[in-house]
Amino acid sequence: MTKRPAGWASASVADVAEAVRGLTYKKEQARSEAGEGLAPLLRATNVQDGRLLLEDHLYFIPEALVRDEQWLQPGDIVLASSSGSALVVGKSAAILRPWRGTFGAFCTVLRPSKHVDPRFLAYFVASPAVRSRWSALAAGTNINNLKSAHIADTEVPLPPLNEQRRVVAAIEEQFSRLDAADTSLSSAQGRLALLRGQAVELAFIGDWSWTTLGEIAEIAGGVTKDAKREGDPSFVEVPYLRVANVQRGFLDLAEVSMIRVSPEKAKALALQPGDVLFNEGGDRDKLGRGWVWSGEVEGCIHQNHVFRARLHDEFEPKFVSWHGNMFGRGWFQANGRQTTNLASLNLNTLKRFPVPAPPLEEQRRIVTEVEQQLSLIDAMHRSIEAAKRRSAALRRSILERAFRGELVPQDPTDEPASALLERVAAQRAQALAAVRAAVRPCRGHDEQRKRGHPLHGAALHARRGCALPRRAHVDVRHVGEGIRSPPARASRGAR
Repeated sequence: MTKRPAGWASASVADVAEAVRGLTYKKEQARSEAGEGLAPLLRATNVQDGRLLLEDHLYFIPEALVRDEQWLQPGDIVLASSSGSALVVGKSAAILRPWRGTFGAFCTVLRPSKHVDPRFLAYFVASPAVRSRWSALAAGTNINNLKSAHIADTEVPLPPLNEQRRVVAAIEEQFSRLDAADTSLSSAQGRLALLRGQAVELAFIGDWSWTTLGEIAEIAGGVTKDAKREGDPSFVEVPYLRVANVQRGFLDLAEVSMIRVSPEKAKALALQPGDVLFNEGGDRDKLGRGWVWSGEVEGCIHQNHVFRARLHDEFEPKFVSWHGNMFGRGWFQANGRQTTNLASLNLNTLKRFPVPAPPLEEQRRIVTEVEQQLSLIDAMHRSIEAAKRRSAALRRSILERAFRGELVPQDPTDEPASALLERVAAQRAQALAAVRAAVRPCRGHDEQRKRGHPLHGAALHARRGCALPRRAHVDVRHVGEGIRSPPARASRGAR
């Protein structure tokens, strides 16, 4: 075990917090809009690293479904404990202000003891070591699930309460400076994006004649997926580009899909270096966007939602593509077919797209000039990205130092954490004793115990259906673990 600083103790999450599982509801019980008698519900989607989305992506479910302990309280730490992605599992954020709402079954809430600073525990569960451990432990066929035992057994390096507060203050002071630096870096990135657009736009100012894309290029659509025909033994498997691969000004080839087509179609649709690609549509921002194919993947073809324009010799591919991404953005939106959420181009519309026609040498001069300016902008962008990575590394280092006891000095006058844990244990024992004392005797109870019934106390009464006082709020899953009684219903409005 790692040596702890003086006054610190080693605890588990279960020692210092109660874990509350989210509620389960039927699909038809959820609403997308607020209404009377409905409670806002957080899902794993609402849990970001260090913050909660309390205004967006909410579901609303009947308040009657919410148990007392499932109403969120200030100081609660909401944890994404189940997700289709292992990277999402373990994301967490504290709710530090009153907010009347609850959380779904893919989330777990850690409710710290009053003897632990909730912000300290929130920073601990967000630390890289804990996130990495929980992501590794999450397992499932389709859903990655972090088991309650994995959460409960996680070791917490616990300083005295006063030191917890000093640690939180130090973390937040240093994080605030990093936040300001990150904001400046993001603003700089935004300005670079504007400069990139201006560098291209200004280069295209000239008194030139104009033509259309259909006059200067052979334009063709791509292959349509046909699962039934792909089983033909005469077909060949080739890579093909999708809309997601064709971005504005670059190609994203991290994931290139494969498709089976006839040898004739594979030959006819094979992309050649210099082909200019245009997206047929989808979301409005995808309409007409594209870039130049440079032969990155041998034998690659394109799907029917991606057009390719094979230019005549007197036109420079990058010149045409930059024009399409800048001037063309507005033109395609104005001339494409629009529906409620989607937009699309057809072949005839793309053929009518206006293209400036300066001499080929002028086009090449413009391309060289723009590439020089963009290379400088790209270098600045890389420097900003490197600075943001250093900022993220500093955050990780700050948290690591905090939980090794290296961020703030220890104060020998602080009450040691061992005394704090003793009070937490005493509080739980007292709560459990109060619950057991509140149970009214029932007929047959003694007889069941004499027969060697394996349950005792509150758990036996729950199994036998015995009446309990309304204010006991007993959840038999916590009997034997220690109970932190949730607040009475009358106090909900104060949350």
